[in-house]
Amino acid sequence: MSDIRFGTDGWRGVIAEDFTEANVRLVAYAIARYVVREEDARRGMLVGYDTRFGSERFARVAAETIAMTGTPVWLSDAACPTPAISLLVRQRQAAGGIVITASHNPYRWSGIKFKASYGSSARPSMIAAVERELAAVLKGGVPPLPPRADLIHSLDVRAPYLETIEKLVDWDRLASAGMRFVFDPMHGAARGLLRELFSRHGIACDEIRGTRDPLFGGANPEPIEPHVEPLRQAVLKGGYDAGFASDGDGDRIGAMDRTGAFITPHQIFALLLWHLAGARGLSGDVAKTFSTTKLIDKIAARHGRKVYEAPIGFKYICELMLENDILLGGEESGGIGSKLYLPERDATVMALLLAELMAWHGKSLGELVAQLHAEFGEHHYGRVDLDLRPGQNQLAIEHFAGAKLTRLLDWPITRREDLDGVKLYLADVGWVMVRASGTEPMLRVYAETSSAAATARILDETCAIVRAL
Repeated sequence: MSDIRFGTDGWRGVIAEDFTEANVRLVAYAIARYVVREEDARRGMLVGYDTRFGSERFARVAAETIAMTGTPVWLSDAACPTPAISLLVRQRQAAGGIVITASHNPYRWSGIKFKASYGSSARPSMIAAVERELAAVLKGGVPPLPPRADLIHSLDVRAPYLETIEKLVDWDRLASAGMRFVFDPMHGAARGLLRELFSRHGIACDEIRGTRDPLFGGANPEPIEPHVEPLRQAVLKGGYDAGFASDGDGDRIGAMDRTGAFITPHQIFALLLWHLAGARGLSGDVAKTFSTTKLIDKIAARHGRKVYEAPIGFKYICELMLENDILLGGEESGGIGSKLYLPERDATVMALLLAELMAWHGKSLGELVAQLHAEFGEHHYGRVDLDLRPGQNQLAIEHFAGAKLTRLLDWPITRREDLDGVKLYLADVGWVMVRASGTEPMLRVYAETSSAAATARILDETCAIVRAL
């Protein structure tokens, strides 16, 4: 119990090891204590859950624990995407929300995300307050308060969520384009949503991996390669114009071009910024996390937009969106949010905007990426996740932060940044970054250069150095 820690987006643990009903009760009670002390608990809390093993039961435990404090609770009547809970928290002016999910983590994991009253990730200061409450709860336990089943109500999340996001795109333009799409929810909580919205407007959209499977078909529910291989095969076999994917709780977006080429989260972010700031002429600046492509900076400069950079974790992007006029905020993992909707990442909304972008410009995603490269130069990004022995993460960060390291392969190190991990700039070719994960026990190595070959070489060399430490 003493090992419960909040990472970049809530608490996660291995089911039946540290993620147990007893520990869910502890964390839910700590969040409820925070809400009672710092928010208007009379406005109640919302509780949702994903498609993982035991999620309904864990959600019921959380709801019962919150209700014991005298706080009304609205419990989702079915698995739902995390951004849908965020939306309803804001629309209903609730005091906050909890989602039982481990997002993109492997099937053995589950977790708890806390959503604040404004409809997105809790600010770092709020998480710190919850952690203080959790420390007190870990020390004293959950008191034997009487159950309050009368305070727990059922909530239809799907209908109001779809009603809201349906208003965000130009359906006439989309329908007239005559495009066909396929959606891959990866057996997660966003299943059925995009297909229903498209079908309402006569747009062809099929779905793969849309059944509930707590094992996620044997792949991690993260919409990146190689986990999206079934989507690639579906796009090619079905002759679709594009394929879209979401992670296990529906807040991270992935995409596939009609040729079977994977469209990276960085390219998605860049395309959306180029479209919303350029073609649609919408106002606002940009927020991105430290590991995100520099292509964003070039597009923003073209349109006279300021770029805010933040540590890894959408909670930092959310904070920037709450404090500034941010048109688009995103991270390299595929979490992207827009002021058109919420200061929250949402895979279904971003898929709708990507489809609109294709219809607006009359081009495929691959053609649009090629157009960006022609306008702003090529940007090739890569990431490797390393499982290391205890303490090796810190050794790696210290090594790359040290002044003794002056070159990497063919390139001199011209400067360093340490906003989150360590980023090294290599002459004019690009950059490499090392950072300890905030959600999993591993070291992440990132690189971006002007050529795929250079990116691969830099990643290989950096990983070799780390493994030798």
